[in-house]
Amino acid sequence: MGNTNDLSNRINDAYGRLSKGQKLLATYITDNYDKAVFLTAAKLGEVVGVSESTVVRFATHLGYKGYPEFQSALEELVRNKLNSIQRMEVTYGRISQSKILESVLKSDADKIHSTLDKIDQNAFELAVDTILSAKHIYIIGIRSCAPLASFLAFYFTLMFENVHLIQTSSSSEIFEQMVRIGKEDVIIGISFPRYSMRTLKAMEFANNRSAKVITLTDSVHSPMNLYSSCNLIADSDMASIVDSLVAPLSVINALIVALCMRKQGEVAKTLEMLEDIWDEYQVYENDEINYIDDSIKMRYARIGDSDFNE
Repeated sequence: MGNTNDLSNRINDAYGRLSKGQKLLATYITDNYDKAVFLTAAKLGEVVGVSESTVVRFATHLGYKGYPEFQSALEELVRNKLNSIQRMEVTYGRISQSKILESVLKSDADKIHSTLDKIDQNAFELAVDTILSAKHIYIIGIRSCAPLASFLAFYFTLMFENVHLIQTSSSSEIFEQMVRIGKEDVIIGISFPRYSMRTLKAMEFANNRSAKVITLTDSVHSPMNLYSSCNLIADSDMASIVDSLVAPLSVINALIVALCMRKQGEVAKTLEMLEDIWDEYQVYENDEINYIDDSIKMRYARIGDSDFNE
């Protein structure tokens, strides 16, 4: 397919001749090509509300030999769609420099509000109960989601004994780190557009091993929900060069607080133990600023003059 917009052109040219169900497919694919690319013919039909055979006929109607060839064209469309810089220009190009701070912060605030409206309270409670009863907790997030996964793992480690933050340089390494996952365990997968195939594969692997699967993603239509028993939905934003992950981080904060409240005794004990360790080893000795008598006293290691003269 030489033309980068080949699939878009075929959909546009054929639209008038499509059946009602095929038009629904055309609209969904045009609006959600980054999600549709992950879906099987059956799943795409389920999401749009048409039969699998309608999806296959839609592909052949557009001139493809079958669904696999159509999916390849869809992959090319995704690869060639707007790059990050173009997306940023579309979103912020007409905003003056002085308005950028206000615009981005307001946009993030809106995402938290819309997440609050759409998140399923029952799914949140189920996630809390599932994590509490799990023997081992696995956490995975790749690329821009990696800091979210690290943040979650940092606090979970204070609360739980068996927390595994999956390091993700290759798919084989992911499976090596999950080799013992089983039905008493849970995996929390964090992924937002552009979705990570490695995260999806990790969740599929966990699901095949009968582990519980919790997903934090942006939509009920996200491919990340294919293998999850519990979906936490938070708004993200692919309309700029930066993925807005403020709302997902808020949901993670809520999860941490809810679990802390349920495990107050253990958390208090862990923190007391850490305070003792910090005191004993003076871990923070060279990295603290203390306020004393309204002036700042900075702790630092004294450096002798001789150190400078070596």
